Amino acid sequence: MKVSIEHIGVYAKDLERSREYYEKYFGAVSNSKYENPRGFSSYFLTFESGARLEIMHHINLEHRTCSEMESGLSHMAFSVGSREAVIELTERIAADGYEIFKPVRETGDGYFESCVSDPDGNRVEITV
Repeated sequence: MKVSIEHIGVYAKDLERSREYYEKYFGAVSNSKYENPRGFSSYFLTFESGARLEIMHHINLEHRTCSEMESGLSHMAFSVGSREAVIELTERIAADGYEIFKPVRETGDGYFESCVSDPDGNRVEITV
């Protein structure tokens, strides 16, 4: 059996803003918006590597605050190819007003990364 992650899904308060964020900063390509009559809508975003992220919205969506030390999904990590690209992208995201959870650094386990917020406060790691 060959197993791979097909996609990860996250809810968004503002579906269009989230789509634009992942397109602008991470080069995502979006499919057409899906909507159903029960108040659900979504986009599938595909990245150059083939990885996919489903961003979803529902009219009855409840917001929760993500914290670093809680069970459940902690973060998504995107590889951008070089240390310079990590620094540049982190600076662009910060300049556009998004929160930087952890600045660019080398971690104890050898990653060169930062951790930034997406429009819904989800943790997004940027790494080599």
